[in-house]
Amino acid sequence: MDTENSKKLKKPKPWKHSEPIQLAQLKQMRDEFWDTAPHYGGQKEIWDALRVAAESDLALAQTIVDSAGIIISNPDMTLCYDERGAKYELPKYVLSEPTNLIRDA
Repeated sequence: MDTENSKKLKKPKPWKHSEPIQLAQLKQMRDEFWDTAPHYGGQKEIWDALRVAAESDLALAQTIVDSAGIIISNPDMTLCYDERGAKYELPKYVLSEPTNLIRDA
């Protein structure tokens, strides 16, 4: 395991969606991103690992990116690379919930 490349992951900074958004809408945006992301380049296995990492707590996410050989450029996982140098950009909405999320009562 190459520990020089791996940065410690951090939670993304709080962010706000352009308008208040419901959890179902957020989930749909995430699903669409993960479904289409592999078509823009990179390896499907890396995208799959990033998805699992994005949906896990920080400790598990760290283990996943380390074992998949993912190079973290930004500690919040918004920018990553694989060992071949392919770039993986993750939008904040797949990594955390917006501050103006509408919780269904």
